[in-house]
Amino acid sequence: MANFRKNHQRNSNPFTGLTLRVFIIIVILSVLLLGANSFFQNLKTVMIEDSVSNATDPIERDYLPISDLELEVVHHKYYSLGYNEQYEIPNWVAYIITRDELKIPNVKRYRDYIRDPSVSTQSAHYKDYSNSGYTRGHLAPAGDMAFNKTAMKESFYMSNITPQKKAFNNGIWKELEENVRDWAFSNERLYVVTGPIVKNIDLRIGRNDVGVPNSFYKAILDNSGSEKKTIGFIIPNEKSDQKLENYTVSIDKIEQETGLDLFSDLYTESSPELEASFDVKKWKWSNKRHKLRINKWNKE
Repeated sequence: MANFRKNHQRNSNPFTGLTLRVFIIIVILSVLLLGANSFFQNLKTVMIEDSVSNATDPIERDYLPISDLELEVVHHKYYSLGYNEQYEIPNWVAYIITRDELKIPNVKRYRDYIRDPSVSTQSAHYKDYSNSGYTRGHLAPAGDMAFNKTAMKESFYMSNITPQKKAFNNGIWKELEENVRDWAFSNERLYVVTGPIVKNIDLRIGRNDVGVPNSFYKAILDNSGSEKKTIGFIIPNEKSDQKLENYTVSIDKIEQETGLDLFSDLYTESSPELEASFDVKKWKWSNKRHKLRINKWNKE
């Protein structure tokens, strides 16, 4: 009992109590300050998100493809898509990517692939890809949708996913996606339409018979500023060591391969020649990133 009292008396030193009170006050102030910083950061983020683009309003999406194909058009908050029930993949995904979005710190990457509740016939299931030899390849990339949690989660809807070979998804397609983000930052605002070339699909995977595309396209329009420009890509769904420039095509070429009419409402405000021609010199290319693909990404 004497030892207990002795220890207890030692702990009741008034300086210890004072120290504890000071510590508690410091903790409370720190929490309040961090909370205030978080509040203002979140407020800033919301203000930026509200002004990033008209992508949040489907009514104003004048950049969507026009198609005679029987596709279900689905609007999510940050992108739209044309869903192909026959192959359980989208024929196209369209969105705007802006410099302001890219300036926002990335949210944590979402991990779960979700069936799209907005597809009336139900989208493919994530298990359709299991043990198939194909990765779940995003069309609206998670990296482009990393500016808030809603956009990030939407990018993981299975309606935004297509079967891609790992060497393609983690290689040349990844390099193209990163270049697009660079171009969006440099040019302030880009319109993007991307998807698979669905003709001549003969391979299916999963219980829902998901079609495996042989190649993919990406069409890009810079419609801001004095120098308006376009560029397109058609890339085989396979590993490649070639430079991205070798896969560049005109918007006209993509339209011929897909049956889509791209950016037609925007061309009324720009030169119609943008559809037929492009100039690779007007887009900055990363030789360093290409070497990284060759030496690392293609070997993973």
